[in-house]
Amino acid sequence: MTFLKYFAIPLLVIAVAAIYWFVSYEAAGSVMLLVFGFAMAVMGWILVPTFGDVGPTAPVDPDWQEDPDWQERRG
Repeated sequence: MTFLKYFAIPLLVIAVAAIYWFVSYEAAGSVMLLVFGFAMAVMGWILVPTFGDVGPTAPVDPDWQEDPDWQERRG
């Protein structure tokens, strides 16, 4: 399900490129649609596995206090 969810748009763009080619026989538009579809698929293939990674976080300073009247001074 995850594969289909994240790759539905690139696959749809590639399908539209194929349909566009058979309807118009126009090479430039078909190639551009194919390139965009493949680029989105590659981006998804690289980025989707990193969705769960939060990365390192900064340590919390327990002595830090927010200034109570910062909005008044902001103007």
